[in-house]
Amino acid sequence: MKKKLFLDLNHSSLVNLYGIADENLRLIEKYLHVNIIGKENKILIKGKKKDIQDAQFVIQNLCEQIEDGISISKVSVEEVIGNIRNGKKYFTIANDDQINIEEGLLVSSRRELVKPKTKNQKNYIKAIFDNQIVFAIGPAGTGKTYLATAAGLYFLREKKVERIVLVRPVVEAGESLGFLPGDMKEKIDPYLRPLYDAIYDMIEPRIFKELMQNEIIEIAPLAYMRGRTLNKSFIILDEAQNTTIDQMKMFLTRTGNDSKVVITGDITQIDLPVSKKSGLIHAREIFEGTDGMKFIYFTAEDVSRAEIVKKILEAYERYEKNK
Repeated sequence: MKKKLFLDLNHSSLVNLYGIADENLRLIEKYLHVNIIGKENKILIKGKKKDIQDAQFVIQNLCEQIEDGISISKVSVEEVIGNIRNGKKYFTIANDDQINIEEGLLVSSRRELVKPKTKNQKNYIKAIFDNQIVFAIGPAGTGKTYLATAAGLYFLREKKVERIVLVRPVVEAGESLGFLPGDMKEKIDPYLRPLYDAIYDMIEPRIFKELMQNEIIEIAPLAYMRGRTLNKSFIILDEAQNTTIDQMKMFLTRTGNDSKVVITGDITQIDLPVSKKSGLIHAREIFEGTDGMKFIYFTAEDVSRAEIVKKILEAYERYEKNK
């Protein structure tokens, strides 16, 4: 059986649809078990009836994205195909008003929805959608970094941003990069590992590697942010309690047009010298209540890790109060 499609696209849009050396069409052939011949604005699809219908849906969905000004990549082709194979014939959500935060965020067609579990976590996700800059303050295990990463992947998937930038201070507890062994990547990787772990839990390693290679996802030490302006980006600063006031000012002023910024930290775990005030604490003092900025506070009740972790944090809280 065969079916013909006639596409009303200009030459550059057809090139975007077909991909380099027709690689996008070859992907559709591989996953949906059809044979596709593309010539100018005509596509001929051969195969079984159901497979042809699925291939036609994928191509039409990609054409809609192109008409909306979206550049097609191998990742986006695989996303649409993944939705087809999972019985989900959709790709994007028209606007944020249609999102039910309690149902969770779809960050990958091959993973479960990422769902907030507590009231503070729900407020956190809502704050990210409603504000340009969000500060998340609370103990480890409360989902600050994990949910921010999920939101970033969602915004990227929905084409609301063009890239994700994950940032961390890398000099902690008196250590200096200059004294650590290895090249720069080997020096900073241990500090950035929690960010890698969060992403690996949500998308396939192969897709993550491709996004990294294409600089759609960037993981960098805080010092590398100086002098940059990040437009249409989702930027996360993790472990922000270990920034100085000057570093926090430098980071916040990197915010560009159409960008989202999420800053996470635990102000009970500051590794700065005693003489240095935390930039996160200072930011809370001067920005709380500012339009476009939102502060979300987490407690031991929001811990998403093993139940014993919640008990450990509560015990430390009692100790600090008594002391």
